[in-house]
Amino acid sequence: MREPVDVTPVWMMRQAGRYLPEYRATRKQAGNFLNLCQTPELACEVTLQPLKRFAFDAAILFSDILTIPDAMGQGLYFEEGEGPRFRKVIRSAQDVEQLPELDAGSDLAYVMDAVSLIRKELNGSVPLIGFSGSPWTLATYMIEGGGSKDFRVAKEFMYNNPESMHLLLDKLAKAVTDYLNCQINAGAQAVQIFDTWGGILTTSSYLEYSLGYMKKIVSNLIREREGRPVPVILFTKNGGLWLEAIANSGANAVALDWTIDIGTARQRIGQHCALQGNMDPSILYASPSAIKNEVGNILASYGSGDGHVFNLGHGITPEVNPDHVSAFVDAVHELSSRYHA
Repeated sequence: MREPVDVTPVWMMRQAGRYLPEYRATRKQAGNFLNLCQTPELACEVTLQPLKRFAFDAAILFSDILTIPDAMGQGLYFEEGEGPRFRKVIRSAQDVEQLPELDAGSDLAYVMDAVSLIRKELNGSVPLIGFSGSPWTLATYMIEGGGSKDFRVAKEFMYNNPESMHLLLDKLAKAVTDYLNCQINAGAQAVQIFDTWGGILTTSSYLEYSLGYMKKIVSNLIREREGRPVPVILFTKNGGLWLEAIANSGANAVALDWTIDIGTARQRIGQHCALQGNMDPSILYASPSAIKNEVGNILASYGSGDGHVFNLGHGITPEVNPDHVSAFVDAVHELSSRYHA
C-alpha cells in the first residue's frame, strides 16, 4: 500500500456498465440484469470488457451491491426505469429477527465463481477489486423497498426502533464480512465498501449507524493473502465532513466524492491512508480537452508523491461517450508522471 509508482493508477467506479455497447449486448444476451450478475461467465465477460478498451490499472468485479439482501430472502427485482426493488421489506422488529444468517460461500456461490474466473482470466495483468455495499446502505434499500429521495421510512425506523436497527446492521455487518472474505479467498486482491447513503445522516447517526459497522467489518477482514496485503477502501458519498473518522477506521484508503478538494483531503488525512478519487462523473460529458484539464487540476491539487488512486467521485453514468473515457484514462497516465519523479 502506498507503494512507489511511475504514474498515478486509475480505475473507474461502474467501469463495466451501460456506457459500453458491448456491455449492453451481453446484458441483452443474459435476458436481464440479475441473470447477468448470476452467470459467472457473463459477469467475467463484462468485468473484462473495459480493460480491453482502456488502460485501466485495476478490474472491479461486476455484480450488484444488493446481492446480500437478495440472498437473505428479500426478493430483489428490477423495474425498467425505476432501479432495484424488493418484494419483501423490513418494517418491524420481527422482520429483522426473522432474517436468516448468510453463508456467502454457498448462498452467493455465483459471485465467488465469477471472482475465481475473472482472476484466472486476468492472469496477473491488473489486480482484481471485490466489493460490497455498507450495512447502512443495504439497510436503507431493505427498509425502503428500493431507492428513495428522502429516506423517510429508513430514518423513521432508525429513530423509532434503534435496537432493531442495530440488530439489522449487526446482521448485515456479519454478512458483509463473510461476503468480502469469501471474495478475497476466491481471488479478490483488494476490496471496497460502498457506503452510498451514509452521507444522508447527521454526524452522530453516521458515526453510530454507518461508520461504526464498517469499522467492525474492516477489523474482521482478511488483510493478507498470497504473501501480499489486501487493501481495504471505504467510500462514503458526501462523507467529506467525517474524513478523519473514516481514516481512523482501519481502512487503507478513503475514496472521495467530488464535493471536497483532494488537496485539502490530503492535508487532513493523506499521511494516515491513501486517497482515491475524485473527478465529478459529469465532466465525462465535456470535451476531451476539458476532461484533460480537470484531470490536471486534480493531480495538481493532490501534488507530488504516492498514495493517490485516480477515480471518479461516483459511478460513470450510462450516456457517456466511451471515447471520453479514453481521454480520461490517457490524461491521468500522461499528466501524472511528473508527480512521481
